[in-house]
Amino acid sequence: MDKERPDPDKILRDIEREEEKKSSGRLKIFFGYAAGVGKTYTMLKAAHSLQKNHVDAVIGYLEPHARPETMKMAQGLETVPAKQVDYNGIKLKEMDIDAVLQRCPQVVLVDEYAHTNAEGSRHQKRYQDVEEILKAGISVYTTVNVQHIESMCDIVASITGIFMKERIPDSTFDMADEVQLVDLEPEDLLQRLKEGKVYREEQASRAMDHFFTIEKLTALREIALRRTADRVNLVTERTKKEAGGEYYTEEKILVGISSSPSNSKIIRTAARMAKAFGGLLVGLYVEPPNAEKRGQEDKKRLKENIHLAEQLGAKIETVCGDDIPFLIAEYARNSGISKIVTGRSVPSRSFFHKPTFTDKLAAYAPDIDIYIIPDSKMEKEKQKLRKNMDHTMTIKNMLSAMVCLLLSTVIGFVFYEMKFSDTNIITVYILGVMITAIITSSRTISFLQSAASVVVFNYFFTDPRFSLDTYDPGYPVTFVISFIAALITSNIALKMKTQARELAKLAYRTKIILDTNQLLQNGKTVEEIGNTMAAQLGKVLSHTVVYYGLEEEHLNDPVIYNANGEKDESHYTRLITENEHAVAEWVFKNNKRAGATTATLSEAACYYLAVRSLDAVYGVVGIEIGNREILGAFESNVLMAILSESATVMEREVFRTREEAATEKANSEKLRANLLRSISHDLRTPLTSICGNADMLLQGKLNEDKKEKVYSYIYDDSFWLLNLVENLLSVTRIEEGGMKIKKQADMLEDLIEEALKHISRKSREFVIRVSMEDEMQLVNVDSRLILQVIINIVDNAVKYTPSGGEIVISTKKEKSFVHVQIADHGNGIPDEDKPHIFEMFYTANNEITDSKRSLGLGLALCKSIINAHGGKIMVYDNEPKGAVFDFTVPAEEVEIHE
Repeated sequence: MDKERPDPDKILRDIEREEEKKSSGRLKIFFGYAAGVGKTYTMLKAAHSLQKNHVDAVIGYLEPHARPETMKMAQGLETVPAKQVDYNGIKLKEMDIDAVLQRCPQVVLVDEYAHTNAEGSRHQKRYQDVEEILKAGISVYTTVNVQHIESMCDIVASITGIFMKERIPDSTFDMADEVQLVDLEPEDLLQRLKEGKVYREEQASRAMDHFFTIEKLTALREIALRRTADRVNLVTERTKKEAGGEYYTEEKILVGISSSPSNSKIIRTAARMAKAFGGLLVGLYVEPPNAEKRGQEDKKRLKENIHLAEQLGAKIETVCGDDIPFLIAEYARNSGISKIVTGRSVPSRSFFHKPTFTDKLAAYAPDIDIYIIPDSKMEKEKQKLRKNMDHTMTIKNMLSAMVCLLLSTVIGFVFYEMKFSDTNIITVYILGVMITAIITSSRTISFLQSAASVVVFNYFFTDPRFSLDTYDPGYPVTFVISFIAALITSNIALKMKTQARELAKLAYRTKIILDTNQLLQNGKTVEEIGNTMAAQLGKVLSHTVVYYGLEEEHLNDPVIYNANGEKDESHYTRLITENEHAVAEWVFKNNKRAGATTATLSEAACYYLAVRSLDAVYGVVGIEIGNREILGAFESNVLMAILSESATVMEREVFRTREEAATEKANSEKLRANLLRSISHDLRTPLTSICGNADMLLQGKLNEDKKEKVYSYIYDDSFWLLNLVENLLSVTRIEEGGMKIKKQADMLEDLIEEALKHISRKSREFVIRVSMEDEMQLVNVDSRLILQVIINIVDNAVKYTPSGGEIVISTKKEKSFVHVQIADHGNGIPDEDKPHIFEMFYTANNEITDSKRSLGLGLALCKSIINAHGGKIMVYDNEPKGAVFDFTVPAEEVEIHE
């Protein structure tokens, strides 16, 4: 059976990935389950082995351990000096990443991979420093414990009771080139602890009472061994997939993303499941109504959870609406999700049992596996969210409700005086409740309005009037039904209003994307596309936007657009400082986001992102973040969508430009090849003739008549060569874009007379007649080039017209152009040749070039010159026989001053 044909795009991606691997450094992690197992010692020992093999290995940063064995092993290795960072009056030492890059060793040792850098450092985390070093082509040896891996910290916390704040993404661990497990029996580790080889005596005693117990260390060791095995399996599966082997990817696991503090635990659990099942992880954020009313703390936590999901390999999706379980179930059903991971909320303790979030989700998605993770904080967060979102009990809303109630009562009195029934009056109150719900968007006020409407109706319109008593025993039932009807009506109105708002937001988002797409498509260059993108971002986000375009692999000077999408650089000098430019340069070089609200160079005034497509960067965009405000989910989604669309359009424009350049280069090569081929063939004949005739003259054996003929032959051949060289030079200038038109006013009659002086001597054998409509006609042309056009066409007519024939040059003005017609009485041009007669290297009748000594350049050159003047050239039959070449040139108007 034939093998399946390889995918060329996949092959290209694999090649690019391999090239990137070759240019970047290699990462080796020394992995352990607890402090003191010997990770740093083993790393230093490996560095000494490298030195013995003449590998340049230095220490980039080493934690100041009080361990004699470790410090002794560090001797003999060059250390890059650490930099000091002032933090609250304390001098802290951190790795000097710039010094490491400047030193540029083959291998650098960086201890404590998960360390959090001091405030003011370039990156928030040390693993980000390592990523930059690796990208510079320097290999890194580093150390990390299992409790510092993102997806493992929840499990470790359940064992040790300690939640690690310093963590690394699972991807940095799984994508390491080599992981060496540094293992030690728990009993041996405890013995080392007792001997003071790990901590000082006081610290060791405290550690043995809490963290360092035989049960905890055994559990941590098991987790570390299992995590190492998982990585081996992952590498094996990845290798199998790259080799084209079978790979199971049917599982799609969805995890809900929210601003809940415990949501990070759910995300990590889902990530571990995705790895275990070898499936894809999707993070879904359901943006509720009025999400913009969330506090900054909630927005920050939501952004952190989204970032955590991205770090763990999740693809982030966003939908809008208030029925979160229904939206999750619908997305899962439409996207082929096989498993949903969510938190478990605490059931309601009210008298009436209310279905929980998970109950609703299970009802909406009965065919999808749902994994519920304990989440005791979810209900509290929901209550907090509802509280935050219902800040509508304001004086304004309460006054609006009172006005609606008052108007309903007034209308009720009118209806009462008109003898309308009680049903009509209670309907007016229900309408008032509905209007109140629409105006205030508050469930609390709607509830109070419903109750107040029943009370007021009872007080004013039921017997006995102006009392809360009733004579009719059926009225209490009426009141209850009216209250329920009013309450249901108000809830329906609120839901419809919320849905209308969400639909409007969705329509606005769609319109933004469509408008931006249309504007970007109209861009003619990458620079124009980038400026359009920046202006659109300014309007959409209502933020000041800084855009750095790209030119020859370097960032251009920034262009600033204000919140109205208008270019404005006068009031924003704070955004174009050296520090801001340095952040933009870092984003461009590293193809990662940085600046305000990020963990890299966070002191910047702007939030910088690369305009990128795969690994290509086409520019850098900075969004000014005032008061460290975090962009909302809606704004972030729109921002990423516009950046992605812009990068796609830029990429297409770059490819189009490259394709045009390649096509132009190919055409130039083709032209050069054709010229060389034609010249090598056609120059030989006249040059041979000139040499032969000159030789006969040198021998002096010719009489006067023969000498005159030989002179004539030499002249004709030389004249033909002169015209050929002139045409070749002109064609070369045109192809290279070097032909410049220098127009000036000239008498057309003078141009024709001058041209006739330079045509072939064979023209004496013909009758050349000039017929001008206006002998004083002025034209606005480059006389040198138009002379060449006339000479080429007349020579062409002489070449193809029998001796004694007539050639007529006539002119006439038509609007702002002058027609110049050159007619002959030769054999004419066949119809099938007319469309190609002005093409380069084309000769009529497909005759070989030797027959008429023509390279097919003259008429092609004429067309280029006339087009450059804004005119047209054509050919048609002459009556009764022959051909007419007709071209137009711009006329020069003469101003008459009285």
